Amino acid sequence: MTTLTQEKPVTTPEATTPGPDLDEVLWQAWKAMEPPEGLHAEIFEGSIKVSPTGRFAHGQIANRLRRAVDRHLDEGEWAAYQDINVVHDRKVWIPDCFIAPEDSEAHVTDDGIGIKASAVHLIVEVLSPGHDGTERDLEPKRRAYAGAGIPVYVLIDDYDGHGTVTVLAAPRPDEAVYTDVHRVAYGIDVIIPEGPAKGFVIGEAITGPARGA
Repeated sequence: MTTLTQEKPVTTPEATTPGPDLDEVLWQAWKAMEPPEGLHAEIFEGSIKVSPTGRFAHGQIANRLRRAVDRHLDEGEWAAYQDINVVHDRKVWIPDCFIAPEDSEAHVTDDGIGIKASAVHLIVEVLSPGHDGTERDLEPKRRAYAGAGIPVYVLIDDYDGHGTVTVLAAPRPDEAVYTDVHRVAYGIDVIIPEGPAKGFVIGEAITGPARGA
């Protein structure tokens, strides 16, 4: 009977030295990017996503909300922010609005690129029209924010029927899910359940009336 033998493969230092992982590759590529005016780039779920800035109605809702949240916070230790990178484990998001400490210097990343997700207590996304924009905020970002332990995630959706607001809370980072989900139609007030914005009401003053109603 013939015995088959397999020689031990020859390895070289180059073959055994691991290359950069995908997160690092994406991180370095993102930092080197200079998106044209009107576009912004984010990193989540294994890719760089480039998307346009919002339409007028999108920006109007986001600005109404940021101003109202700032009034609710009443110049305390928390503030509402827009157009700033939120960074978590070499993932980057640019939410439409978020709440973080007013004195955020201690929470800025070492390279100054953005603020650490660990300092963020609430994120709001105003959904954009089209399948890609809606899908991005409803699913991948929902998982990303829950996985990062963001305590409250608010979705304002002009394009769901006549408009809806969804407040997600109680994240389970190990499962990347929110366990408390409250969804209402435009015209019905919804209240932030916890954190610095606890008691803040999102209603028609922010969303406007139901679309097409």
